[in-house]
Amino acid sequence: MNYSELIYGIAAVICAALFAYVATPLVRVLAFKLGAIDVPKDERRMHSKPIPRMGGVAIYIAFTITTLAFGNYAPSLVAIWFGGTILVVLGMFDDIFNLNAWFKLGVQILAALVAVLQGVVIDFINIGGTLYPLGVWAIPITVLWIVGLTNAINFIDGLDGLACGVSTICSASLTVVALLMSSGQAALLTAILAGSCLGFLPFNSHPAKIFMGDAGALFLGYTLSVLSVTGIFKTHAVLAFLIPMSVFGLPLFDTAFAVIRRLLHGQSPFHADRGHIHHRLIDMGFGHKRSVLTLYAICGILGIAAVMLTLPVLYPAAIIIICALALFLLTSFVMRNPETREQTALVDPAKAAKGVPASTKPADKSSAKKDTAPIVEAKKKEV
Repeated sequence: MNYSELIYGIAAVICAALFAYVATPLVRVLAFKLGAIDVPKDERRMHSKPIPRMGGVAIYIAFTITTLAFGNYAPSLVAIWFGGTILVVLGMFDDIFNLNAWFKLGVQILAALVAVLQGVVIDFINIGGTLYPLGVWAIPITVLWIVGLTNAINFIDGLDGLACGVSTICSASLTVVALLMSSGQAALLTAILAGSCLGFLPFNSHPAKIFMGDAGALFLGYTLSVLSVTGIFKTHAVLAFLIPMSVFGLPLFDTAFAVIRRLLHGQSPFHADRGHIHHRLIDMGFGHKRSVLTLYAICGILGIAAVMLTLPVLYPAAIIIICALALFLLTSFVMRNPETREQTALVDPAKAAKGVPASTKPADKSSAKKDTAPIVEAKKKEV
């Protein structure tokens, strides 16, 4: 990459961040007008007052405008424009009307097929330098990957700034990997996506002024999945298939754990519950901000491991992942002990001394009912 390409790339990232930052207040007003309000009516939600959602539209606007100006109109970008638009519209309706989960899954499959028609297909898997063609399984595996990652980002969207920050870190990791793999187009697009997320993050960080909603989570998951196929899976790195697994290790693990947990309890895979990783951290006493920062750290470590997987040997990445896992397990053990919890500085000392998790409890049922009825009044107050 020469200096001019680097300057254009930096300009593209800044452009995306600025557009997202400017567009978010306007999208927030639109969310109030359309009634896209998240009312805390159950213990799964971590906020205590109605918050507008649908903020992901600002990320979509910023990404689209910037890629129109800076991007090369490759099939992968066309797939994101069309498939991503389908999912943003789907997410907007879901943020307003709470659509049926199986209907949303059908639309997600349709968006994945849009990408497949543009040639975004996992044709082979590279293991140890040997290419294994997927043959007739190529399209089903590609659709499964795109739909799975799309939902993974959506599932992890449970704390202020969590999904947006994780998507930023994943995008940055993909950018570095794509540069090392000499995939300039994928690197530019992932960098623009990271910039779009960064522009939205000031409004989404705790305490959030707006949530990205399904409109943002579905778009981010879809875009990241498409770019991972073209920027990583199709490269000839010795361990190429492990790289996206590491980059998206956190949301993929949380999603797999959630689906298995729900199936074991005889529930639908899309049944909302309070068993996600971020909920468990809250219950352990990490607090809202510390939980988000801890998950950022985990995602960042996995991203660094993904960069190390571009090397022809496995042990550097394995050292990073194993040591990080050991430290996290040790921290979890320490946080479960009321005597040592306060000494970690991860929670409020007063609550830690009492052994009370520093979670942000939602409003009780009576207040939730009060919040549900006068949404019009809540709109006026928030605007």
